[in-house]
Amino acid sequence: MSSSEERLRDLLVRGLAGDGTAYHMFLKELSAHLRAFFRRRLSNLSDEVEDLVQESLLAIHNQRHTYDATQPLTAWAHAIARYKMVDLLRRRGVREALQVPLDEESELLAETDSDAGNARHDVMALLAQLPERQRLPIQHVKLEGLSVLEAARLTGMSESAIKVGVHRGLKALAATIRNKR
Repeated sequence: MSSSEERLRDLLVRGLAGDGTAYHMFLKELSAHLRAFFRRRLSNLSDEVEDLVQESLLAIHNQRHTYDATQPLTAWAHAIARYKMVDLLRRRGVREALQVPLDEESELLAETDSDAGNARHDVMALLAQLPERQRLPIQHVKLEGLSVLEAARLTGMSESAIKVGVHRGLKALAATIRNKR
């Protein structure tokens, strides 16, 4: 069990036993993990992240009586957060809503919001080193989740050029990272 998992589980158990301060800390710390979890998956719907965090926290609060302290907190909280995300994607008509992997429980507590911000900054610095014909396809297809066709329309490049740009850009990024080791 990770230290984040243990800490959050301890705070929740103490909160369920009547410790209001511990419960407040549980919700505050969990919100940072939820925010990072949603930002990683919804980069093209970033305006929805805060609403999803709040909806998830409310659902977790309302369902707190269903938490079994003998089970991992991560799996329980992840299921609730995932359902909220899938509901949003369905409301938005996003077909990929049903394709969110089920086996990512450990990812909920993998990082905090500040970790995600630092990683994003690092990725953007690496991307800035690429020529536009490689940077834009990676940014639109891999980071924003656009289709190849959507990225082609947005950039004025052909679909083939988008695919080649992604391939060559990722290859160049891998080489850059290898050379920095």
